[in-house]
Amino acid sequence: MTTYTLRSKRRRAALRTAAFLSPWLIGFSVFFAYPLISTVYFSFMKYDGIRPPVFDGLDNWTYVFNDYPLFWPAVQNTLWLVLVAVTCRVAFGLGIGLLITKIKTGAGVFRTLYYLPYLAPPVAATLAFVFLLNPGTGPVNSILESFGISAPGWFTDPAWSKPALTILAVWGIGDLMVIFMASLLDVPKEQYEASKLDGASPWQQFRFITLPNISPIILFAVVTGVIQAMQYYTQPLVAGKVASGVIGGSGQQFEPGYPDKSTLTLPQIIYNAGFQRFDYGAAAVIALVLFGLSMLFTAFLMRSRGGLIRVGD
Repeated sequence: MTTYTLRSKRRRAALRTAAFLSPWLIGFSVFFAYPLISTVYFSFMKYDGIRPPVFDGLDNWTYVFNDYPLFWPAVQNTLWLVLVAVTCRVAFGLGIGLLITKIKTGAGVFRTLYYLPYLAPPVAATLAFVFLLNPGTGPVNSILESFGISAPGWFTDPAWSKPALTILAVWGIGDLMVIFMASLLDVPKEQYEASKLDGASPWQQFRFITLPNISPIILFAVVTGVIQAMQYYTQPLVAGKVASGVIGGSGQQFEPGYPDKSTLTLPQIIYNAGFQRFDYGAAAVIALVLFGLSMLFTAFLMRSRGGLIRVGD
């Protein structure tokens, strides 16, 4: 077989491969590569969406990190939600999944009841929670006060607004519950039976049998939870608006983060910088910071998955 024939076959194979990959390549280029490159480009430009962009070096980066008053509170709040809200969602989702798999009768009813909150639209669910947790008229505080417990301010108190958002996030754990239930039901029953013969306690069964078998699912839940927390926008914005009394009407101006910047997240200030302040350069910088943090967390979790999840051999 001549060299020309070999090259021709390889070229045809490469073209075939490229043809099969073309839908993904087009989607990747249009919806990821081009927006990312454009964001990097605009992060070095002074651009208001009307006049042509003008190169201004590192001015946007300096402004965001040193002078933009909403940036660092948003970073702190986002990291808080990643560490606390994601941990609580995974823990409660796993706990509810374990509980329902142990129920002998009525498991379908409980499964439906726990899954329904996940189907609630984010805006409607947040509105309901704000009214339920209203410090003055909400039923939750009324119940707490009837037991002599000092009722918190929830979405009107900077110290309680993020815990309130965490409660809202935990309330909608139906997706994680279903995923964990499926993984728990796939754990080989023979391993549990053998451990019982060896005298293993329920905690030892969970630690040395359940966790190692479902560790890939826990990793998946943590990684996707971190990505969702990094994109957290609707719930804190709606909660802040409703709690502050700014809930509608054109012409009303609302600075996100009520109360006292405690519900600010990075996606909110991207919108604030780009579409309220018309500073697209600063918005591009914040978007790149958000992208970098997401990649950093994901890479850390993927590289550390053995030490983070594997409990024992």
